[in-house]
Parts: sequence; structure tokens; C-alpha cells
Amino acid sequence: MMIERYQLATLCQRLAEPRRFMQVLTGPRQTGKTTLIQQALKKFPGPTRYGSADAPGLEESLWVEQLWDQARRDARWGAETLLVLDEVQKIPRWSEVVKRLWDEDTLSGAAVKLVVLGSAPLLLQRGLTESLAGRFEVLPVTHWQYAEMHEAFGWDLDHYIFFGGYPGAASLVADEERWRNYIQDSLIETTIARDVLLLTRVDKPALLRRLFDLSCRYSGQILSYQKMVGQLQEAGNTTTLAHYLDLLGAAGMVTGLEKYAGNRLRQRASSPKLSVYNTALLSATQADSFVSVRGQPRIWGRWVESAVGAHLLNIARLEGFSCHYWREANEEVDYVLERRGQLIALEVKSGRPRETPSGLLKWRKSYPNSRVALVGTGGITLEEFFTTSPLF
Repeated sequence: MMIERYQLATLCQRLAEPRRFMQVLTGPRQTGKTTLIQQALKKFPGPTRYGSADAPGLEESLWVEQLWDQARRDARWGAETLLVLDEVQKIPRWSEVVKRLWDEDTLSGAAVKLVVLGSAPLLLQRGLTESLAGRFEVLPVTHWQYAEMHEAFGWDLDHYIFFGGYPGAASLVADEERWRNYIQDSLIETTIARDVLLLTRVDKPALLRRLFDLSCRYSGQILSYQKMVGQLQEAGNTTTLAHYLDLLGAAGMVTGLEKYAGNRLRQRASSPKLSVYNTALLSATQADSFVSVRGQPRIWGRWVESAVGAHLLNIARLEGFSCHYWREANEEVDYVLERRGQLIALEVKSGRPRETPSGLLKWRKSYPNSRVALVGTGGITLEEFFTTSPLF
């Protein structure tokens, strides 16, 4: 059974407020957006209307207008009505239609509250920024965290680090080959094909796919764009790779963390630290089994660092901080978190305990007012880290 996600309380609270903004739920595929809204619909005190653009019926704007008219009729009886449009990005020029209807209700005082869902963050965000500025609030729906997978499926931390946070795949982990095929076919390929290639101009789709595989293979490592060009045996320029990496990041798959430099221009010019948003993507694209990876401390350390990075990337959207890495000469800090001028430097350790890493000592000299922490051996336990917020 699906558990109630932490965003549910926030959504219900917003829907209980006077009608000010439409609510937008956006995030990667199979992270529970539709389940979340179904739970919210049951809690809403007034009439509700739900429609999905996946279902057959009227096409294009007529589908939206018909549902909206039904919600308006419900609202005429004096009760606030909740209208939910799921997978709305599949409707051509959807944002223009929604803007017109929303503004009509604003002028007339119609008590229709709106929630919009979409599994294609790139296209959904484009519609929001082009037509709906000032009319919406975004509620990010992220990959599942350890506490949720533990509560829903009884996973221990090791299983979460390797198999990641896709609830729909949890029942398949006993058969790793079947689990791997499901992740590759139903999640990776579907996301790339439907949420990136069909919705955004990509001149070299094969290169984007190879870049995704490379990013998974080097997750947790710093890799310059020039080295990526060499690894991919691609004559294209580094600007194209940076753009494709941004697209994959917007789809909630992989990203390149920027080096923290205290200067935005210098950060953008840095070599990226590659990171998956969900360690299932790392494990499903590798040949090694869970038992094999867990039994090799050096390799397992890579999975642990990738899991820490994925956790930070997902909760960064919820808690409003940015995530970077730091390097100076041969000294490095795994992750640097920044929020409103506050800095926290994190170093991940999964092996034997030892003295404070030299990278943290070097960082502390450069940024004496920041906070530093070890995650794992000798510091905050992994169990504690994955079940709490990152120290802010």
C-alpha cells in the first residue's frame, strides 16, 4: 500500500486557503503524483472533478473547457470546488486555455480551485513561465526517500542505497534482472523518449542517451566536459553536452553539480560533478549485483556517495537550498550546501574511521564561518542522515 507522502499536508493546507493561486505538482515519472492527488481529493471538503489527458475523450482545449464548466456548475451551489487536470502538458497550448479560464473565474468570483499535474517537467515549466506567470505555486514531487521506502516496503538502508526510490519497482528486487529491465524499459527509456526527446529539440538523441549512460557510470565523480567528449567519442562541442545534461537534470534523471566558488560565473565554468537523482538509475545501468557491490567496500563507497548526493538533490527542491561540490588544488569536499548565505560542507565516508579529511580542513580555512560535517563513518550516521533534513 502506498503511504501518504510528505507533500500531502502542504497541498491540503494550500487548498484550504482562499483561492489565490493554482497549484502545480511536477516531478519525475512514477514518484506518486497521481496517488498524492487522489489522497488530496478524498480530503477536500467540497465537490471535486478529476480528469487525465491520458484518457480517451475530447481533444485539445475542449477537454479542459468541458471539465472546467462542470466544476463551475458545482461551484454555483455555493461550495468551493476542486478541479484536477492530470498530464495536462499533453494538451497543445494548454497554458493559454488555463490562463483564459482562470482569469474568467478571477473576474467572476467563481470558487473553482485548480491543481495541475504533469510528468514532463520541461514542457510543464515552459507553459507556466510563458502564460501563467503570477498565477501558480509549484509543489515539487521528488523521488522517494529512504524513510518512505522503509515504511512502505520494509527496506533496510543497504537495499535503499542500491535499489533507490522507485516504489513501482520495489516488488521486483528479488529478481534483479527483471527489476533492471523494468527500470531500463519503463522508466529510463520512457522518460528519455517521452519527456525529453518528444518535447524538446534534441539534434543528437543518440548522444543524449550516451551522455545519460556516462553520467550514471561516473556518478559521484568530477568529469570535465572535455573528458566527456573523449569518453563519448563525439566531435560535438561541450556546450551541447552541457545543454543535454541540463535537460536530463530537468527530467529528474542525472545532473552535473557545479563547483562552489562564491561567484556564479566561475561556478558555471567549472567541471561538473555527475550525480544521479535516484540510485536505481545507477544500479540498473551497471552489470554488478547487489551482493557483489555490497561486498566490495571501495565500490560500495561510490554507491553511498551517489545516494547521499541523490538525497540532497531531491530535498534541495523542498527546502530551498542549492547543492555544489568544492575543490581547490588536490583538496576536495564532496558536497557544499548553500541557503541564503549559509554554507554547510559535507564529506561522505563509508570506510574505516580516520582523522578529519584534509579537504574539510582546507575548506574551513577558506570559509571559517561555514559549518562542516562528516556523513557516515566517524560522523552523522547514514541512517540519521537519510531520515533528517541536512542540518539547516
